Amino acid sequence: MENAALELSALEQWIGRTREHADTLTPRLIDAYRATLAPNLAGATPGEAPPAIHWCLAPEAAEASRIGADGHPVTGDFLPPIPLPRRMWAGGCVETIAPLQPGDPVMRRSRIGAITRKEGRSGTLCFVTVEHEFTTERGPAIRERQDLVYRDVAPPAAKPASSPAADPASDKPRTGAMDAATSAPAPQCDLMWSVPASPVLLFRYSALTFNSHRIHYDLPYATGTEGYAGLVVHGPLQASLLLNLAATIGGGTPRIFDYRGVAPLIAGGTFLVCGRRQTDGSLRCWTQSAAGEKCMEATASW
Repeated sequence: MENAALELSALEQWIGRTREHADTLTPRLIDAYRATLAPNLAGATPGEAPPAIHWCLAPEAAEASRIGADGHPVTGDFLPPIPLPRRMWAGGCVETIAPLQPGDPVMRRSRIGAITRKEGRSGTLCFVTVEHEFTTERGPAIRERQDLVYRDVAPPAAKPASSPAADPASDKPRTGAMDAATSAPAPQCDLMWSVPASPVLLFRYSALTFNSHRIHYDLPYATGTEGYAGLVVHGPLQASLLLNLAATIGGGTPRIFDYRGVAPLIAGGTFLVCGRRQTDGSLRCWTQSAAGEKCMEATASW
């Protein structure tokens, strides 16, 4: 795509644009969320909803006529009309102010915070920062910064680039005993979950979040059009598992959860969700493919 087609001066008119969506945290949604992630969940706290369930609230319900070729709703309404066809969930930061509770009416207020353009190894990249605030009748509950990145089509037979949100992790899995579910050495951590990345898991999480991006369920599209090696595990699904693992280790939902994508996580095998305490009291956690490649990294603090 010609760089001239990506005019920031026009796209920046979307900065400051807002929208609101209301939803209710129903017992059915909580039950479906727990059934999808189980047994990899933080222990239940009476009167509190499970961590990361906010990503299942108030999904955009676009009509079929407004769905693009990739399965995403077309842009140009709330999100800017960026002329780059591939969209990735690159990372963000979640601040938990007060836990959501079962039965809460929740209002999500969203705002376009920033739009930037960069040149990467795979060509032109455009980053969009979306700021969300989830509010209940008791006041603000969650504030979140969400980073989206748009890029051009990958060349034929090319492996999609790692997420441009971050450089690859510097500390690789250390030598030691082999984990039974992987072909890589088991990492050193305080807690590790082994999660089968089955098509059923991806389908159920797509249903929970009303996510119709075809890379999560349409294998010919994921491999033939977007160039992935298989179906892709959702970024929010990985982040949800990491946030639940952090809450399990820390004994409660972290106040700050900062996450970033490093590389696509391909479904079909079993991946690891790992966490390790740091000397400053924070927690470093990550997802790791069966081959030992880190796919999402996060830092949690209380």
